[in-house]
This record gives sequence, structure tokens and C-alpha cells, in this order.
Amino acid sequence: MARIAGVDLPRQKRVHIALTYIYGIGNPRSARILGEAKVDPMKKVQDLGEDEVNRIRQVIEGEGMVEGDLRKEVSMNIKRLIEIGSYRGYRHRRNLPVRGQRTHTNARTRKGPRKGTVATKKKATSKT
Repeated sequence: MARIAGVDLPRQKRVHIALTYIYGIGNPRSARILGEAKVDPMKKVQDLGEDEVNRIRQVIEGEGMVEGDLRKEVSMNIKRLIEIGSYRGYRHRRNLPVRGQRTHTNARTRKGPRKGTVATKKKATSKT
């Protein structure tokens, strides 16, 4: 089992897809990493040799942040925006879309399920 950057890569998948399971690595970065490490992207993870896994690991470590370090930096950037009181920080704090999307309709992923209208009917008071 290949374990890179603290993530167990799925054994049945091809290497170029399996690398995308690591936070911070998408398809383009995966292809670039495999090119530098001189590993066939169509190989399955279970067919990788120990030296190939080590080459991939070294390229990833040398290239930049992934997983925990990257998650920490992103959260620190968001925290900084909130602390300085910027518009983007305000949107993050309120769990609203940050990049200018409309919110009158849509934005349900960010806003969560609809609250619904609170329509309570007043009962007629009867004289006794």
C-alpha cells in the first residue's frame, strides 16, 4: 500500500488519479509530479515499486505544500480576512458566498437548507 503525505492511496486506481486523493493535488499537478518522477501515469498503485513511490514522495515534498500544511495555511488566510474585517472575511463569517455570486436565489450549498417562512395563524378568540 502506497502512503504518501499521510494519505493511503487507493490500490485499484491508476497513479495519476490516486494522487488527486491528496489535498492540494489535482489532475494537472499530478501529471507534472509523475513527469518529474518518471513514473507511467497509467500504472496502477498496486503495481508501483518502492523506488517509484519514493521518487513520487520526493517530488511532492520538494514541490510545495500539501495536506496538513496547506489546510493550515488556507484556514489562517481565512482567519486573517475575518480579523481585519474585510468584506470577504464578513462573507466567510456569515457562511455566504465569497466570490460575488448571487444569493437572492441559489447559493443553497453555502447557505444550507431553506429556513421556510414562519406563518403562524392567530386563533380567533371567542367570547365566553
